[in-house]
Amino acid sequence: MKAGWLTKPMSEILEKTETTNPTISPETEFFYIDVSSVSNKTFSIENVQLLKGKNAPSRARKLVKEGDVLFATIRPTLQRIAIVPEKLDKQVCSTGYVVLRTKPEVDSRFVFYSLLTDDFSNKMKALQKGASYPAVTDGEVRSQYISFPSQVEQQRIIRILDQAFEAIAATRINTEKNRQNVRSLSESYQQEIFSQRNDGWIEKALGEMATFRNGVNFTKSSKGESIKILGVKDFKNHYWAQLDSLESIIPDGILPEADTLQQNDIVFVRSNGNPELIGRCLLIGKIHERTTFSGFTIRARQLTKEILPQYLCHFLKLPHVRRELVEGGNGANIRSLNQGTLSRLRINFPTEISEQYRIIKQLEAIQAETQRLESLYQRKIDALDELKQSLLHQAFSGKL
Repeated sequence: MKAGWLTKPMSEILEKTETTNPTISPETEFFYIDVSSVSNKTFSIENVQLLKGKNAPSRARKLVKEGDVLFATIRPTLQRIAIVPEKLDKQVCSTGYVVLRTKPEVDSRFVFYSLLTDDFSNKMKALQKGASYPAVTDGEVRSQYISFPSQVEQQRIIRILDQAFEAIAATRINTEKNRQNVRSLSESYQQEIFSQRNDGWIEKALGEMATFRNGVNFTKSSKGESIKILGVKDFKNHYWAQLDSLESIIPDGILPEADTLQQNDIVFVRSNGNPELIGRCLLIGKIHERTTFSGFTIRARQLTKEILPQYLCHFLKLPHVRRELVEGGNGANIRSLNQGTLSRLRINFPTEISEQYRIIKQLEAIQAETQRLESLYQRKIDALDELKQSLLHQAFSGKL
């Protein structure tokens, strides 16, 4: 630490803040900053609710002022940190935030940047309690020590960090756009391949070519043989099911073969609280031990050899096909997929198996290049994040 820097508990450089109760004025409107209002990508308040006092949530109790630093104490390592802008002066935030209002000796932006450091995040990780909703207390945040230089030096450091973070944010936005463009072009090209209506192509309902079966349900009290199970958490963005990493369950009795998986089965997410997961599918490769599938999934088993399982799985992963499954054919989002919707789904494919093989190879090449480019852009994003932490480390060790 450079000479001339002071180190104090944060509580000593903070002013007292106020609480409020909007319900006392039922018709008075106010802007409410919920825990979800702050972005941990832009570190700014992006979404607020305009509410009347009578509709105020029970957590809407903290009054904020322009320049206050908000730090979410719920899941603190997610770093939902922001500075209150002028337009939200004298508005209300959730009790899920600790409101940090600095005394004149320390600039609020200096405190803001100190909260973004890995060092501070690691301290919060060590302090947080609770399995489902890990959290720290306001007091634990305020008791952390902060080192700071003179006001003049603080302003110099803040100017450097402001300029650097602005440039990094702009670069990150462009990199994210490039990554998204790669994905969009890939999806567009794949859809174009499957949209052909040339001679030698036909269309059939999936129900004409496959049978369906819902997965098995079980409880912790079930007693029977142990068996591997494919569940919703095993889908992610995989094409092939990762069978070697599955958990085991003990259902009642011995499961019939009808409830187990076979090579070339395709399994769909049937039900989930997140509609984005519904309709995801996986292709089953070579089976090495008896494996079943969760009650939140549906298995499709082909009755015909006129279409290759790999071709079918690629088709089922098309974004517009996923949307059709999720919307249930009527434009209304559903929370579960049923066998009827799957059965009615129209599949477009060439009758020549050799043409299906050619398309599969073409799709695999497209996806491999897409993954390569996405990985390249992700490495650039990771490097930008590392650069930010390097700058913060230098700033708060007095080396900037």
